[in-house]
Amino acid sequence: MEMVWLTAIGVGGATVIGSLIGFLFKNISHKFSDIILSFAAGVMLAAAVLGLILPSIDYGGTNGIIITVIGIFTGAFCLNLIDKIVPHLHKMAGPDIEPHHNANLNKVLLFVTAIAIHNLPEGIAAGVSFGTDNLSQALIIAGGIALQNIPEGMVIIGPMLASGVSQKRTFVLAMMTGLVEVLGTLIGYFAVSIASAILPFALAFAGGTMLYVISDEMIPETHAHGSEQGATYALLAGFCLMLISDVLLG
Repeated sequence: MEMVWLTAIGVGGATVIGSLIGFLFKNISHKFSDIILSFAAGVMLAAAVLGLILPSIDYGGTNGIIITVIGIFTGAFCLNLIDKIVPHLHKMAGPDIEPHHNANLNKVLLFVTAIAIHNLPEGIAAGVSFGTDNLSQALIIAGGIALQNIPEGMVIIGPMLASGVSQKRTFVLAMMTGLVEVLGTLIGYFAVSIASAILPFALAFAGGTMLYVISDEMIPETHAHGSEQGATYALLAGFCLMLISDVLLG
């Protein structure tokens, strides 16, 4: 349980670390952010497949593949539904916002809410992974999610500052989005601990949410500013790094 708490804090804290970097480097180039985010996408892709989807098939027994497929699509559908209710992060605001732009408080709060809601499934994925009792796999998944949270934390600072929010409040709001992931990690862990029968579906569900985020948000964002080739190789590098880690730690 201690490791789960440390992981939850680490996953949520990565957003805070990213936000601190965002304060230090307010004018981060698209090319740099695209490369980092694409590398994180590769890490998350490997973590989703190796740490969530394949174990889901194994734990599902004779109906493992059916449960896994249903779980993947259910996870993706749920995030798709969330996206229809709450706007995407990149649709709400982005690093291109001009400094003179002043958004009202309601828009800022909606912006933060969008981030927080999208962070919850990622936290749940980190927590669910501990249900397999494979500590190395769980840490790999948590590491992949944390790595993705750093550039996300970096890019949310600029829009909030540009909208007129004070630096102190911006940091508090960024920290709150990280706390959502801490909550999600604990929810995922306790859910599979209480009802181990749902583990195969929960693993596939978490994997589906991660695949959705990668395909619907991360890859389009990293290919929208002319850095497609670099982003592609960064994704491959992230994927291979996690593949190597899985072989060495497995």
